Amino acid sequence: MESFRKLGLSEPIIKLMEESKFKEPSEIQEKTIPLAIAGKDVIGGSATGSGKTLAFGAPIIQHVEKGKGIQALILVPTRELAEQVGRVFQTFSSYKQLRTSIIYGGVGMSPQVYDLGRAEIVVGTPGRILDHMQRGTLNLKHINTLVLDEADRMLDMGFIEDVEKIINACPKQRQTMLFSATISHDIEHIAKKHMNKPEYVSVESHVDPSLLKQVYYDVPKESKFSLLVHLLGKEQAGLVMVFCNTRVNTDFVANNLIKNRIDAIAIHGGLTQQKRDRIMSSFRSGRVYVLVCTDVAARGLDIKNVSHVYNYDSPKNSKEYIHRIGRTARAGKDGIAISLVSQRDYESFRNVLMDDSIKVEQIPVPTDIQRVFVRFDSHERRGGFRSRDMSDRRGGGRSFGGRDNRRSYGSGGRSFGERSRSFGGRRSSFGQRDNRRSSGGDRNSRPRRSFGRRY
Repeated sequence: MESFRKLGLSEPIIKLMEESKFKEPSEIQEKTIPLAIAGKDVIGGSATGSGKTLAFGAPIIQHVEKGKGIQALILVPTRELAEQVGRVFQTFSSYKQLRTSIIYGGVGMSPQVYDLGRAEIVVGTPGRILDHMQRGTLNLKHINTLVLDEADRMLDMGFIEDVEKIINACPKQRQTMLFSATISHDIEHIAKKHMNKPEYVSVESHVDPSLLKQVYYDVPKESKFSLLVHLLGKEQAGLVMVFCNTRVNTDFVANNLIKNRIDAIAIHGGLTQQKRDRIMSSFRSGRVYVLVCTDVAARGLDIKNVSHVYNYDSPKNSKEYIHRIGRTARAGKDGIAISLVSQRDYESFRNVLMDDSIKVEQIPVPTDIQRVFVRFDSHERRGGFRSRDMSDRRGGGRSFGGRDNRRSYGSGGRSFGERSRSFGGRRSSFGQRDNRRSSGGDRNSRPRRSFGRRY
């Protein structure tokens, strides 16, 4: 633990690190901790999983004094990240018996008000922090350290005005630390306006490119879900994350994976915090091995042993793509990122490929896929999904026999694999899709609340 001592950390913190099996500081910890202990403002360019929570957390714990009110505020973009960061502070401040209050929306105010009355450190999301400030249950006049964690994500989510209000409520004389995977114009504006001669710290991505394989399938839209089931059925490795762009699609994919006997669960912003906590606990422990999610789970969360990341829906740009695939190939382990690209994904996937640092290999669609029966119902079409028992209702074994799915688009026949920037023509038809209702019979003979489709 000598390397941690050289950074200026106190012995009680070093002892707790030793008990937590830390051996050497990460790059972001090695560069940030001495600056933070010295009271410098810091801008850290650091990806998820690099160890930045302890990089700013350990110096804060070292400086905060028990019983002198709220002295440190850490702003984070999501409830899950608030819980994760808050637990780190609770663990490593135990020797000083400091109290950390974890504040976010979706849960009752009263317990939070009670916690805030006794806390020295607050970790929270901008919206709920503002709620407490407006109610008079949170006073920031004694704040001497402010941290903006995952700052780019907070701004992407539209929190810039809330963040500015919170910053302005803190004392002018304070230490400010900002951590972000990317440094955008808005972040530079915040740094220039609210920070005092910040020191810039940058580290390499925690994802090892040599261990991460990136591939995509150009698949007809009516075959996308069948391909996902086919590929998941062959997985032999660790945990799997499947990303969708909307809550509706997330529920659709998760429910139909379950109906096809794949152990999956969905998480998105439409669930209660209690349910989201249970879902993440089940996934982290391996009780469920496929997590279907929106981008709420793409950033900040510490999820170990993710071996595969699937983009069921293409992210809109390379920045979102990099955040998603950053969940795998971590801590020296292999990983694979798989994108399922159909016609509606072309524009977004083209935007991803505009980043020349992203190298994605095209893989031919397997010829032995079995068409899978999926269920849509009327509630799902209005924006939700009502589960029904459809276990073991697969299709009748129709295959995509020998079709060459490595098709080209636009003039010159350039494909995604050749990093084409133009996909001019429309996809030719892949045959007639079976749209017959699962109820059978005349389509107008009686009202139907749902219908099935092979997909």
